[in-house]
Amino acid sequence: MTSGGLSKAEALACPDCRHACHVMLYSDTKARLFGRIPIRHLVLMQMRFDGLLGFPGGLVDPSKETLEEGLSRELLEELGMEIPVLAEDYLTSCRVPSSSSLSSRLITHFYVKKMEERQIEEVEKAAVSAATDHGQEVLGMVRVPLYTMRGGGGGGGLPSFLSHSFIGTARSQLLDALLRLRLVTPQELHRALARALEIHAHTSESLQAALAPAEEQGKRSCDAPVHV
Repeated sequence: MTSGGLSKAEALACPDCRHACHVMLYSDTKARLFGRIPIRHLVLMQMRFDGLLGFPGGLVDPSKETLEEGLSRELLEELGMEIPVLAEDYLTSCRVPSSSSLSSRLITHFYVKKMEERQIEEVEKAAVSAATDHGQEVLGMVRVPLYTMRGGGGGGGLPSFLSHSFIGTARSQLLDALLRLRLVTPQELHRALARALEIHAHTSESLQAALAPAEEQGKRSCDAPVHV
């Protein structure tokens, strides 16, 4: 279990807790990037309305539906097609750590579902053309690059992806699933995370450099005379 992990039974027995279910859809592939870099697996995540990366899913009320029924309902809204999620697809449950009393009562349930490559492609198409939440709660599906490109400092691919911002426990759910399913090796993941930290530090420096001119421009706008 990840930090804050619970068994499914413990999670469902929690009084006054809210529950959210999400799923990682993935498949194997023989495709190669640029005809030479093995992609190996197609792993889907989504760009949320708030600009954060996460997995498809949402809030579920266990008093009215099973976790799997609720998750399947959410997938229909966000992906535009029915994807039955079964109890055997369940992976982990986790209490979301937060200083907020409301968020501390939130428990996330994470599932993984293996599909055929053509089914993954169908999901991507439906998410754009048929999903009621597309362009609102969900801005688009993205594939997780499980490779690391050697050029340009060796940060392209998984390291760059991991340096982005994720919602809640989504990053730890992704890393845990990648290791459990052996989609990447521990050594590959360690190197990717170390490089992601370097990329994140560089990004912070770039943002700091961009902040000063933006503040100066803001001051000029406030000081500018108003013509009536």
